[in-house]
Amino acid sequence: MRYYFKPTALRDFRRLPKGVQKRIINKLDFYTKTVNPFQFAEAIKDKKLGEYRFRIGDYRVIFDTVKESIIILSIGHRKDIYQ
Repeated sequence: MRYYFKPTALRDFRRLPKGVQKRIINKLDFYTKTVNPFQFAEAIKDKKLGEYRFRIGDYRVIFDTVKESIIILSIGHRKDIYQ
């Protein structure tokens, strides 16, 4: 499985500190290399935000799925991401 950033998510990602960026990329690589990356994901109740989220420390990666791809919609701190 592969992951792709939407332009807005890429902008959010680039605003994060370099250490957090590295941690997020490492976790995303780990999740997508597993047989079932959805075992690490949680469904989101408010579907207008996205289908699923990954929890990476205090940060959340909101994403949708299309076939065998993860489309990252937004990335942010847990206190800000759901607003």
